[in-house]
Amino acid sequence: MQSLVSTGLPWWKTPAGEFRIWIKLRATRMEGGSGNNYYNLPNVPYVMYFENEDIPGWRGYGLHGTYWHSNFGTPRSHGCVNLPTEIAKELYFWTGPVLPEGKSMVSSDSLNPGTRIVIHD
Repeated sequence: MQSLVSTGLPWWKTPAGEFRIWIKLRATRMEGGSGNNYYNLPNVPYVMYFENEDIPGWRGYGLHGTYWHSNFGTPRSHGCVNLPTEIAKELYFWTGPVLPEGKSMVSSDSLNPGTRIVIHD
């Protein structure tokens, strides 16, 4: 699988490093920023939040599908990795933690660990 993505704008860089997916959500609202930088995006699909020892999960960095733009290959986000929705869907069901049948979210644990991801500059 290969795809262009959109990462963080220069003033909201996507962190580089080695991470683990710690929670997956089938869809969620993403909201933040202020003033001209405010965003409120309902039903963001196939969300895979990641963390490591330096970047805690509550910071909200993730990989996810994107319906509000198709300008992949250029920085566009507030730090997340924006993916074409079909690519996000494939990754969502391929990565751990494995989503239990009939559930819309799952957190990683020792029996159902998150997939390792590496983000380069």
